[in-house]
Amino acid sequence: MTMSNYVANQSRYEKMLYNRCGRSGLRLPAVSLGLWHNWGDSDVFANGRLMVRRTFDLGITHFDLANNYGPPYGSAEENFGRILTKDFKTYRDELIISTKAGWDMWPGPYGNFGSRKYLIASLDQSLKRMGLDYVDIFYHHRPDPETPLEETMTALDHIVRSGRALYVGVSQYRPELMQKAIQILRDLGTPCLIHQPNYNMFDRWIEEDLLDLLENEGVGCIVFSPLAQGLLSDKYLKGIPADSRAGSESIYFHPEDVTPEKLDKIRSLNMLAADRGQSLAQMAISWVLRKKAVTSALIGASRVQQIEQITACLDSAGLSDTELGKIEEILAN
Repeated sequence: MTMSNYVANQSRYEKMLYNRCGRSGLRLPAVSLGLWHNWGDSDVFANGRLMVRRTFDLGITHFDLANNYGPPYGSAEENFGRILTKDFKTYRDELIISTKAGWDMWPGPYGNFGSRKYLIASLDQSLKRMGLDYVDIFYHHRPDPETPLEETMTALDHIVRSGRALYVGVSQYRPELMQKAIQILRDLGTPCLIHQPNYNMFDRWIEEDLLDLLENEGVGCIVFSPLAQGLLSDKYLKGIPADSRAGSESIYFHPEDVTPEKLDKIRSLNMLAADRGQSLAQMAISWVLRKKAVTSALIGASRVQQIEQITACLDSAGLSDTELGKIEEILAN
């Protein structure tokens, strides 16, 4: 193995904003990096390594993964583990590394959802792939309609007590289920640190009850898809590019998701962002971070420049009441 020549930027903590995660002692960067769609293929390892290095140099300490990220499943964790070994051994205690289990991972009845067997076995596999003794945050990735909630939460409690994770969280739990999960974990003595829901200008379900619940209960919130799969960027201003998710065979995003009405709104939002001296993507991140209950915005990237551009939103003033009103008008039309 070749020795790494990477030395982290000495001023990496000077400009990044760190928000307290609920009422815990943990602070997360306002922007975190997710390793989801484009981190699996061995051909992208060199680019991924550059992105992780630059991300950390910008003060982003939190890297978010899951057991089935890649593709193929497990490969994002394997590549990230290689990056950790090559470049970040001396920086491990400065990193927040999270992973998840809850979606399909391996064949048969024990590789999916929320049983104790699946969650613990999956995390053990994730730790091996990344070459870690523990992760900082382990999530149950989605609700399980069949496994008793007590079993899933007891497994999360065991994972912390066994030293496999420092904190636990959940993803995509609706308010009623979230309230029950919070209480079970609190009674067990392992508080729920964080919830990870989707949230952006086009998908605002968490505003109804969830954000208030999390704030009242002292649980952090890290939102994924703040750019609505790239819709809230300059990518779609002239239609659907062939190399975009909507223009490809993505199972997560389809051409019919990009309606003429949405394109009109995107163009109007882009004009408002330009008036602020921001890109649309930057304004979209500023918008989700306007909520006090939102601890961090989880972004994806395929190039270093995207990470640099988005994190620059933290240099801009927060959205004014007038600007927020204009955004609401655009979204309502």
